[in-house]
Amino acid sequence: MFKLLAALLTFGIVFGAAPRAVDACAGLIGSNGAVNLGRTTTLAAYHDGVEHYVTSFEFAGGGGEFGTLVPLPGIPTDVQRGGAWTLQRLDLETRPQLAFSARSADSAGASAPAAEVLIEKRIDALDITVLRGGAASVAAWAEEHGFRLSPDAPEVLDFYAQRSPIFLAAVFDGDAALERGQALGDGTPVHLTIPTDNPWVPLRILGLGKQADDAVNADVFLMTDGVPAILPEGSRGLSIDYSRAANKRLLDDLRSDDGMAWVPQSAWVTRIGIETTAGDLKFDLAVDASGRDQPSWVDAGLLMPRAAIEPDDGSWVGRNWEWLAIGASVAALWVVMVALVSYRKVQS
Repeated sequence: MFKLLAALLTFGIVFGAAPRAVDACAGLIGSNGAVNLGRTTTLAAYHDGVEHYVTSFEFAGGGGEFGTLVPLPGIPTDVQRGGAWTLQRLDLETRPQLAFSARSADSAGASAPAAEVLIEKRIDALDITVLRGGAASVAAWAEEHGFRLSPDAPEVLDFYAQRSPIFLAAVFDGDAALERGQALGDGTPVHLTIPTDNPWVPLRILGLGKQADDAVNADVFLMTDGVPAILPEGSRGLSIDYSRAANKRLLDDLRSDDGMAWVPQSAWVTRIGIETTAGDLKFDLAVDASGRDQPSWVDAGLLMPRAAIEPDDGSWVGRNWEWLAIGASVAALWVVMVALVSYRKVQS
């Protein structure tokens, strides 16, 4: 069985290539404790309504099977081997010091419909499965396939399933990796093409299976047509460490890597540092790449999706839930005002 410690295939981000420790993406550890899906390194470039994921899973030695379960913003139209050195080149470009000028686990799957398997693909020693289903369905699938879910997994999976029912399971066959001659630290790059309206970066998943005071340190790379608007910004442990137009040399270098011909002729590169704790990381990163400067509060996980709170049973409550919500808010405000007036009378 695998232990689900952390899952990471995030929208528009690179983890692990930077010198900053990426403790949060420890991946999954096999039952014998001898294998570890080390760092998951990911880039997502957004152009013409299509997100290109290039993520690398690092082989950390040992035998057996181990893997990771991660949320996706949509259904991939293509899954293939990624470029060999794209992620390293982006890290080199954005590091100033190296600049060229110098629910409950027990009931998770009890009555849920089975998760739908959309894509299955083998890349080197990595088995990729793309799933569609709710939190309980995906949790049940994971347990049936040997994942040992951490206690917070049902809540975290539900946090994502309310916004996107698409998840990716990546299982590393340690024995096959050894047979292929993969050395400790070797990565397997994976490229997913995902149509989507706007970039969305799942960050909360980084704290999965960790204690509340455990550190979460990571770097997020965005590549967009123009300057992106993000939410949250300048707080909650997030900082913009790099934001500028990509130069021609960088784009030409990226485009020359295997499978990277899709890189646009111009782009804006943003690097976001994350330094927080698992207990404080209860949000995602919403990105508006359209130029309207309106990143979604729902995508950031700061508001519930309307579908998650709107009844759909056709009842009177279902037809009038918005008015009921407004009425409840007005009533709550009235109670506060009455209490405040009473308090002032007592004081006088």
